[in-house]
Amino acid sequence: MVVERKFIDDLIIKQRISKYLEKELSRAGFSRVEIQKTPVITRITTYVTNPGRVIGRGGETIDSLTDSMKKKFKIENPQISVAEVKNQRLEPRLVARYIANSLERGMNARRLLHSMIKEIMNNGALGAEIVATGKLAAKGARAKQMKVRLGYLPKAGNVTKLVDEAKVASYPKYGAIGIQVRIVQPGTVFPHRKVKAVELPKSIAAASDAPRPRTQ
Repeated sequence: MVVERKFIDDLIIKQRISKYLEKELSRAGFSRVEIQKTPVITRITTYVTNPGRVIGRGGETIDSLTDSMKKKFKIENPQISVAEVKNQRLEPRLVARYIANSLERGMNARRLLHSMIKEIMNNGALGAEIVATGKLAAKGARAKQMKVRLGYLPKAGNVTKLVDEAKVASYPKYGAIGIQVRIVQPGTVFPHRKVKAVELPKSIAAASDAPRPRTQ
């Protein structure tokens, strides 16, 4: 029970740190965080689209961030490193945030989801799912759920740990929309299963590519 309790506590702390960094590093294009504890230090690796905004002039921004995290989360000897996101279309949080912003600008939800899952799969993902729930139509319409899913995407068991996931909220003028994005990264190896490439359905293959996100 002690080990299980510690495991749960670590997950809660990681979630709190992730939410904090998402807010603090929003202009740097925050995507995700990895935390590794050692007997001496706690390594915190942040993945962003613009590392320069995290580091700051002479390292002053990252030094300030390190001090604030040490105080806020009671972390002993935190060591923050910054990694640049290699492919934004394979980062669930960045994809979800792009969808959220596009919906707020009035883009058609169905076309948007189709174009985004097409780009995710074209970038080598083995599986992907995008779910949007809320007021997806005009004023007065009922809330509903829209889902697109391609490739292999486990839903249960330990293999779900191999799936990257993010959830964000969008606030267009007709009401809030929850967005969930799940992606199986290229090269992911599943025990006792070989995942093959998926041919895109015609409806999704015909979808126009979404505009590339602006550099932060």
